[in-house]
Amino acid sequence: MHIEAGVVSGAKMLLGYSTAVGVLGYSAKLAWENIKENGFVSFLLKTILATIVVFCCFEVLPHYPVGVSEVHLILGTTIFLIFGVAPAAFGLALGLLIQGVFFAPFDLPQYGINVTTLLASILALNAVIDRIIPKGTPYKDITYSQMLKMSLIWEGSIVSWVAFWALYGQGFGSENIANILSFGSAYMLVVIIEPLVDMAVLSAVKAFNITKCNILLDKRLNNCETVTVK
Repeated sequence: MHIEAGVVSGAKMLLGYSTAVGVLGYSAKLAWENIKENGFVSFLLKTILATIVVFCCFEVLPHYPVGVSEVHLILGTTIFLIFGVAPAAFGLALGLLIQGVFFAPFDLPQYGINVTTLLASILALNAVIDRIIPKGTPYKDITYSQMLKMSLIWEGSIVSWVAFWALYGQGFGSENIANILSFGSAYMLVVIIEPLVDMAVLSAVKAFNITKCNILLDKRLNNCETVTVK
């Protein structure tokens, strides 16, 4: 989902910085709510774990340049289910930043664009999650069809944002349209794989029979009572 350098350039980059401020600001609001409910230590630990997962997805797992961007298995729905939306959002932002600073400095100018793509997509998933998974249903008990819907929203939002940035930066030329379509088509493979990974992770949660709140896990994973560690 990294927009290639040069796809958006010049004064157009300002929009990416503006949208990044917006999604980071809203994520900070969610983080504050999470801290008030679960405690700072819980939020910090979950964010660190989410960051590690995201960084590994970017640097360790295979990723391929296709069209206007790269195809990654980011496991956004996984960290959303396990750690919650706020730690997932900050994990995505920090994992992307660490990768840029230490391994891909050429991506740093596009950080605002790329972090918008990730955070806007995870926030979109959070906005509709109760329509997919009824309140009161533990995440560990969701079905494959519900997981697939989550993946479609998460990955579909990423593809939509990448398409937007490409069209915004390069216009509606036939070559640009073809590159966008090739990227979108390749990303459909991720939509198929990610729910399978999520189901495997949730099966592991069931296998360990985790029924009490844990400061490392989102409380809705098991519908446990609020974590009280401060």
